[in-house]
Amino acid sequence: MAYYTCLLLDADNTLLDFDAAEQAAITDTLNHYGLPHDAEAVETYHRVNRQLWDSLARGEINRNKLFAVRFSRVLQALGQPDAGNGREMNDYYENELSNHADLIPGALNALEELGEVATLAIVSNGAQAVQQPRLSASGLERFMDGIYISEKVGAAKPSAKIFDYSLRDLGLTNRSRVLVVGDDLLADIKGGINAGLDTCWVNFANEENDTGIQPKYTIHSYEELYKIVMEPEELENVGMRNLRHRNEG
Repeated sequence: MAYYTCLLLDADNTLLDFDAAEQAAITDTLNHYGLPHDAEAVETYHRVNRQLWDSLARGEINRNKLFAVRFSRVLQALGQPDAGNGREMNDYYENELSNHADLIPGALNALEELGEVATLAIVSNGAQAVQQPRLSASGLERFMDGIYISEKVGAAKPSAKIFDYSLRDLGLTNRSRVLVVGDDLLADIKGGINAGLDTCWVNFANEENDTGIQPKYTIHSYEELYKIVMEPEELENVGMRNLRHRNEG
């Protein structure tokens, strides 16, 4: 039996390539509204957006406030007049984002392997109208025993409530066999710690951790996650199912 029999997985930049999706969506949005959409403008958006999501994780603002002010602050930072378009721009951007289901290379194969030994579920802070289409189009849904999006659950990471809700819905009570896996230290890892769960930081970009938040594990590839989740005899079977299917074909 695997060391961890349930994985609560973040979606963006853990399984879905959110950076690629965001880059396309924000460039399209700025261009649509006749605004600068060069690298500097996109970076301005990233900075403002990151500040707001960090404020949400600290409980300083709520989601409605974030979506209401995000593009107004971006326009201000770009030195552009708002003209009351901030919320409209946010809605346009969210729609564009929902159309991009870019996967991190190897994600589907990793889920195929991990799903052989563990219950898999997604726990995401993304907006329902954005995440659901992306998860459906990406092919991730078929591997999941549950999908828990903060907007629908009524609680967001790093609150323990969203993890508690997920485990109740999955019918799981042994928290020592549950692993929270995600790329965001402030939301995913802090949230898992708040819920009393083991945590694994997905650090594909080899970033420095200067937050003071300490995950139990850090990985730089899906293969490293196999070694954390699976026992030795299970590791021996990694890749064998695909090989068997090829031989049967």
